[in-house]
Amino acid sequence: MSERVMPGRTDGLITLGAADALWVELTADSAVPTASGALTCSPAHARVGYVLLGDRVVATVRASGGQWSVPEVEVRRAAAELNAVGMDRQDQVRIGPFRGAPRQGCNEETPLRWRRRIAGELRELGGPERAARGEVGRPYHLAGIDWRRILVERTRDGTQRTWWLPRAVVRLLDAAEHAETQWVQAARNRQASTAVTEPPSHLRQARDFGGQQTTSPEGSTASLRPYNAELEGQLYSVLSRKPGTSRRVAGWVCAICRTTAAAVLDHCHEHGYVRAPVCQSCNTQERPDHLYSNDIRVANRYTRLFDTGADDWLRHWHRCPGCRARTTLPLPHLAAWTAHIACRSLRPTHRAPRGREPCGVLRVSWTGSQKAPRSCLLTVAVDFCPSGEHRVLARVPYLKAVERFGVWLAETAPAVAAAAGPDRLDDLPAQFRPVIADTSGEGLALF
Repeated sequence: MSERVMPGRTDGLITLGAADALWVELTADSAVPTASGALTCSPAHARVGYVLLGDRVVATVRASGGQWSVPEVEVRRAAAELNAVGMDRQDQVRIGPFRGAPRQGCNEETPLRWRRRIAGELRELGGPERAARGEVGRPYHLAGIDWRRILVERTRDGTQRTWWLPRAVVRLLDAAEHAETQWVQAARNRQASTAVTEPPSHLRQARDFGGQQTTSPEGSTASLRPYNAELEGQLYSVLSRKPGTSRRVAGWVCAICRTTAAAVLDHCHEHGYVRAPVCQSCNTQERPDHLYSNDIRVANRYTRLFDTGADDWLRHWHRCPGCRARTTLPLPHLAAWTAHIACRSLRPTHRAPRGREPCGVLRVSWTGSQKAPRSCLLTVAVDFCPSGEHRVLARVPYLKAVERFGVWLAETAPAVAAAAGPDRLDDLPAQFRPVIADTSGEGLALF
């Protein structure tokens, strides 16, 4: 699609009004409905340095004349991420009201806290009916999402009313709230670091050799340096308790996209080792889409993880010494790979206006765990089949899934595969703890 000339565009920045129009235009076909006023109406925080679009934090810049602007590329990126989100309107999650829930008011200065905002808005309006009809004096949204169009009210016993939203939207808003918290914390850390090393001026630059420059929420310019495996082999449980770790993380550029300031320290939940500092967006993309602790839905974003951006993501996951030595992935990621890649040919299709489309939504669950690999079993199934069927596609033993992954890894990312395996122990820490107990009788193997 060719780009239109955007009014108010200067050096890649566009005014908030132009960004609002662009956001609505780019997300017109999204499964998740969006609202105008995403950057200009509460709860947008333009004047304090950022706005939320979907689960992405977009920095605002004060241009000449006191007018606020945002990077156009970030608006487009947030729209592309939202458009990739699938939503099942029948898969609803209750969001309130809950007995004993605090009734704190929300204003433009408070963080997102979207559950409280929805509860406050519905009480103020007198119920979801008026909210759904849009009987409001001003547009209201959450991270650019029009929650009123997808809110469902249910009545129990004729008296108790409950409010429900689709699970995908709940996860999206939770991610936005978390992203905002991380953004604010990183901004405070950068501000504190700058105050220690530089004269007290929010316009002064902190310089770092070989670093990139980016704009923090306060408008200051902080230097970012590329991540060069400085934390490899360290345990997250130890590193996360060290003072100043979050400030140190905020000084790196994201190790995956290499375009945004890092906000969190990604680590392997299976082995406990640190992978790398990453931005909130990449951390959200990488997070398994859990329905339960041993059950995940294989959403469209796994196309990026295992197809279009497979080399970068595989390299990132194998920053964990445990995963690299075992030539595998953490169990939830391996389960998603098994459903998305290894069982792709088994997924049935149905007739559609433009040919045939894959059936329903893939889901994979498992019994047991990687701690007892010989008894762990992955089950790949299809939910929400248009013809009413709910079929099991395959049951794959964990060790078989690991074997298939190793073969695929060698074909898809040969450089990553070449650095993996039990004979590649040079980069392992000198002293490491047993993390995976193998009860098959063969001992602890590598660990």
